[in-house]
Amino acid sequence: MISIDDLFVEFSAKPLFAGVSFVINDRDRIALVGKNGAGKSTLLKILAGQQLPTSGSVSLPRSTTVGYLPQTMMLTDGRTVREEAELAFSHIHEMESEMQRLNTELAERTDYDSPSYMALVERFSQLDERHRLMGGANYHAQLERTLAGLGFRQSDLERPTNEFSGGWRMRIELAKLLLQRPDVLLLDEPTNHLDIESIQWLEQFLSQYQGAVVLVSHDRAFINNVTTRTIEISCGRIYDYRVNYDEFVNLRAERREQQLRAYENQQREIAETRAFIERFRYQATKANQVQSRIKQLERIIPIEVDEVDDSRLRLRFTCSQRSGDFPVICDGVRKAYDDHVVLKNTNLTIRRGEKVAFVGRNGEGKTTLVRCIMGEIPFEGTLKIGHNVEIGYFAQNQAQLLDGELTVFDTIDRVARGDIRLRIRDLLGAFMFGGEESEKKVKVLSGGERTRLAMLKMLLTPANVLILDEPTNHLDLRSKDVLKEAIRQFDGTVILVSHDRYFLDGLVSRIYAFADGQVREQLGGIYDYLKPTPSTSQGGGMNHRQKGDSQNTTSAQGSAQRTQTTSGGGKERFEEQKAQARQRKRLEKAVSDAEQNVAQLEQAIAILEARMSSVEGASDPSIFEKYSRLKQQLSQAEDEWAQAMEALESNEAT
Repeated sequence: MISIDDLFVEFSAKPLFAGVSFVINDRDRIALVGKNGAGKSTLLKILAGQQLPTSGSVSLPRSTTVGYLPQTMMLTDGRTVREEAELAFSHIHEMESEMQRLNTELAERTDYDSPSYMALVERFSQLDERHRLMGGANYHAQLERTLAGLGFRQSDLERPTNEFSGGWRMRIELAKLLLQRPDVLLLDEPTNHLDIESIQWLEQFLSQYQGAVVLVSHDRAFINNVTTRTIEISCGRIYDYRVNYDEFVNLRAERREQQLRAYENQQREIAETRAFIERFRYQATKANQVQSRIKQLERIIPIEVDEVDDSRLRLRFTCSQRSGDFPVICDGVRKAYDDHVVLKNTNLTIRRGEKVAFVGRNGEGKTTLVRCIMGEIPFEGTLKIGHNVEIGYFAQNQAQLLDGELTVFDTIDRVARGDIRLRIRDLLGAFMFGGEESEKKVKVLSGGERTRLAMLKMLLTPANVLILDEPTNHLDLRSKDVLKEAIRQFDGTVILVSHDRYFLDGLVSRIYAFADGQVREQLGGIYDYLKPTPSTSQGGGMNHRQKGDSQNTTSAQGSAQRTQTTSGGGKERFEEQKAQARQRKRLEKAVSDAEQNVAQLEQAIAILEARMSSVEGASDPSIFEKYSRLKQQLSQAEDEWAQAMEALESNEAT
């Protein structure tokens, strides 16, 4: 589909990469990896046609369309969310305008038998057929489904885009790109600003996508679940692996071991050759052999070993004095902004030494509760901070709060106290700010460098409770692993707000899920929380409707069990209780069966939609008929689910 041939790129006379050649095929799922500054984003820009290489070429068929999502972009105001997303269907709007014009002309003319009139009819028929095949009749449903998958509520669609934060507006741009369905998707950090549910939805969407996908991401779980091919940029060259990221890591380690052995053998050969030349350089009887060895040295092509950053981020959180048994207790905490209730009747108790995660969709109150704990905002209810608690707090925007005019050294020098001031250079070196790096101004640092510097500032304050709000933003995969290990070894209490499943996996033992103003506690790790159950829809964790249903069902089951074990007022009462329990079980089973039916129909519709977006599927009328039939069945199944839920709720109320 796209052929990249002998690309060479340099900045300020310094080569970034050279001799880069590879091919992007239909349905490829490619992860671009490499250390920061290796050229991943630059390569995406070249593939998107937004930047020219120093030399080399990128060739693609004229009909191939390319969609590109950069890390940052200029956003425009003046439209609602729906209107902005509908820009993805400008080609359909143009077609509809042309059809309207032709329809008006046909209505005004009376020369029905003339060749020009018949030509207009033919043109209108062709446009109408093309409009139907391109999904012109149902693109509104497709638009709403995509925006819902990325976390927008139905009520959000008519709100102006300028009411949303930069992260949510980036989601609108991602939705526009996905709705255009280009042949090749180029995505630079697409999971930035997405919550876990939206990331899982995007994973499923990309897995079923009919075109090719090339992405850069620091979310290890995401790239493992989406990609099947890994291209690494290293030492100015590329290495192409037909495996996902986890397998690539193992193969890369094996490759580097082979390179090291070959490099060591070559260096040994070079040393022996030079020793021979020096030993016999002035002996006439060895002149021919010496000249032969000199030419041999000149012909040797040096073996390069993959670059590995030997400076290692050495991160260790030191626990201060022992805190009380319960560092944080929330009792009936409520927080509202005007009429918008973010938290209502929130109750939770965090024990000393626990490592817990706050998870949920963006805007559900995770950061709000953290700010309540830190005393940054007023709230209703009771929130107790335990005895001897010392909190180390990393805010979501901590890196942006740094003074850009200070140098790296001055930033740390201003917060260091006591003997630690004598070791600032050593500390900066441990955080990969050694040498000249320590004299850089903060404003020229990358996002990852700012995050590391903010983390170092936090380390200089003793703490026995760490509250970390999105600490992995902008960190590369290696730095995330270092941070994860440091948190694992910390002896104190940790509250983590994060959407990174790989980072949370094996790190936390309790999940607090935020949804609809409620906070639900669940023991276990992140994958226990996301584990599909018969009552969940395809694609991972529960949606809000299903979470509520699950809670209702659990409550009903507990109620039935309590009824059965209660000592009654006689045999009749006991039989009546048993009958009620059986009725509840029947109603619960009806709800569960209805949910499974809805989930199966949604999955079948998603498969058909993927087929409809392909050229072959768009020309098959039977697919559209089946799609329409399944949509009707889904509507009926949802009605049945609603009726079953209503019956169950009525039974519980009696």
